[in-house]
Amino acid sequence: MNLKILYRKSSFNYHTKIIMIRKFEFTHILGWSVSRFETFSACKRQYYYQYYGKYDRENIQAINRLKGLTSVPLEIGNVTHKVIEVLLNRMQKTAQPIDEGKFLDYTKRAALDITSTKTFSETYYKQLESVDAEKLVLPKVNQALVNLLKSERLEWIFDKALASKDEWIVDPEGYGECRIDNQKAYCKVDFLFPIGDEIFIMDWKTGKKDDAKHGKQLRGYVTWAYFHFNKAFSNIKPTVAYLLPEYNERSITVTEYDVEAFSDRIREETEEMYKYCADVDQNIPLAKVEFPMIENLNFCKYCNFRELCGRA
Repeated sequence: MNLKILYRKSSFNYHTKIIMIRKFEFTHILGWSVSRFETFSACKRQYYYQYYGKYDRENIQAINRLKGLTSVPLEIGNVTHKVIEVLLNRMQKTAQPIDEGKFLDYTKRAALDITSTKTFSETYYKQLESVDAEKLVLPKVNQALVNLLKSERLEWIFDKALASKDEWIVDPEGYGECRIDNQKAYCKVDFLFPIGDEIFIMDWKTGKKDDAKHGKQLRGYVTWAYFHFNKAFSNIKPTVAYLLPEYNERSITVTEYDVEAFSDRIREETEEMYKYCADVDQNIPLAKVEFPMIENLNFCKYCNFRELCGRA
C-alpha cells in the first residue's frame, strides 16, 4: 500500500497529539462508495455516463454538460452543507452566541451566490420556466438551519466539543479515500470531532430518511475513522442528522463483527462493478452497449442523462 502520512499537531485534552491523516498516491482502479454503487445498481447506462463518459467521445460534450446539471433538492442540500461548514469554522474561532438574524442574512447571500451559476435540470428539461432560488431553495435551507440552531445537538457541541475545536475535521478536502480490508473506498465525513477518547461523526441530511442507505454510509464513516485514527470501533460514534422537516437523529453502534460483514459486502459490490471493466487495474470500461438502460421509465424522469437515451 502506497501512502503519504501528513502530521498535524494540536491541543487535545491539554496534551499534544499528532493526528495522522493518510493521503494516497493516485491509482486508476475504481474505488467503492455508497453513491457509486447506488448508481451502478439503479441503471447501468447512467453509471456509464456518470463515471465513464470520457470514453463516449461522440457524446462527451453533452455528457459533461448534463453531468453539471443540478436540481432544487440537490441545491437545498448543497447550500445547507456549505453554510453549516461556515458555521462550524466560525465556532472554531469564537464561542460567541449565534445571531440568528445575521446568520440567515448570510445564508440568503450564500444561497443566491452559490446557485447563480448553476443550470437546473428543472429548467433544462422545461419542467419549470426558471428556478427562483430565493423562493424554491432558500426557504427550506433556512428551515434546515434554524432546526439545527435550535437543536439540542448544537447546544451539546457548544458545551462539550469546543474544548477540542483544533481537532475538528469539517468537510475534509478530497473524497475521503481509505482502505476497507485493503479495498479502495471513499467515505467522506461531513463533521468529525473528538470528546475525551471518543470520536463523533455527524452527517447532515436535508432529504428523506433512508435507513438502509444511511446506515451503510455510517458504517463507512466508522471504517474511515478507524483506518485513519486507529480508534476502537466502540469509541467511534456516528450520527445522521435529518434537518427537515424537523430535526431528528439516527445513531448506530458498530462492532468489529459489523465491520467484518461490511467489508465482505464492499468486496462483493466492488467485484460486481469490476465485471463491467475491460481492464480492472486501469478502470477502463466495457463498451457502452454492455451498460443497458433501465426498463423502468419512471426512473428516467430524474436522470440528467435522459436526453442521451431518447427518454427526455
